[in-house]
Amino acid sequence: MTGGAVPGPDGRLRCPWGLSAEDYVQYHDEEWGRPVHGDDALFERLCLEAFQSGLSWITILRRREGFRRAFDNFKIAAVAGFTDADRERLLADTGIVRNRAKIDACLANARVLAGWAPGELDALIWSHAPDPASRPVPRTLADVPAVTPESTALSKTLKKQGLRFIGPTTAYALMQACGLVDDHLADCAARGGGLA
Repeated sequence: MTGGAVPGPDGRLRCPWGLSAEDYVQYHDEEWGRPVHGDDALFERLCLEAFQSGLSWITILRRREGFRRAFDNFKIAAVAGFTDADRERLLADTGIVRNRAKIDACLANARVLAGWAPGELDALIWSHAPDPASRPVPRTLADVPAVTPESTALSKTLKKQGLRFIGPTTAYALMQACGLVDDHLADCAARGGGLA
């Protein structure tokens, strides 16, 4: 998909990916690109973006409630306390993506973040948000980058702090999902929070 915004069932224009599956419509309209704050909320997004690596986002979106149950709603303090028995439980949980490396990264990241001050993860991630005026508004999906200098810097900073499974592409997907950038297409009704 490289085209511009397309009309949805209500006639309003949306990013083409937001209409490619029924599950995407609500996510596109109400969540993607909206600002997300709070350490636990951002930890959830970090984990889910890592789990998405190499897969379609729809795979993760359809299992999100399973992930939330399995990872105690992504409360950093709770996940940091997970034991080897919890790890084995996660590896057997059919409600999530059972990838050993990704599960281990999520648990290790929680242990790192549990030592941070409240609000530190939020502040670090948001410190990498680019100035909106410095970015051209995408007209088509072909105009949306997969990696930016800011996502590369965010990835390097998080890795330097000991976090795993957060490369520049994953970092940019996080930035898009959490509203650090608004990559809704120029003609998309959701751009700038228009459908919220």
